[in-house]
Amino acid sequence: MDLQTFKSTLSATKVPEGISPLLKALWYDYNGNWEAAHNVAQSKEGTRDYDRLHAYLHRKEGDQWNANYWYRRAGESMPIVSLDAEWELLAERLTKK
Repeated sequence: MDLQTFKSTLSATKVPEGISPLLKALWYDYNGNWEAAHNVAQSKEGTRDYDRLHAYLHRKEGDQWNANYWYRRAGESMPIVSLDAEWELLAERLTKK
């Protein structure tokens, strides 16, 4: 699924069928269900993309210490962009996989 197609699903009332768990997590997050997104991130701890998602979610939550832990686990630094821009970067990255 490309980025534009994924973004077109964001206004749906339920998560679209057939998308990856990581895109589901971004869909949940976009639609205000942080807990469901976090559950996805926790489901495969130790996997780079899941850890990266986990970092973003804790940054969004306001838990900078925990966010930094997960960024390090993902091999990245906390980006110096808005949360919306980070969500966009993650969506772009994950729709290319």
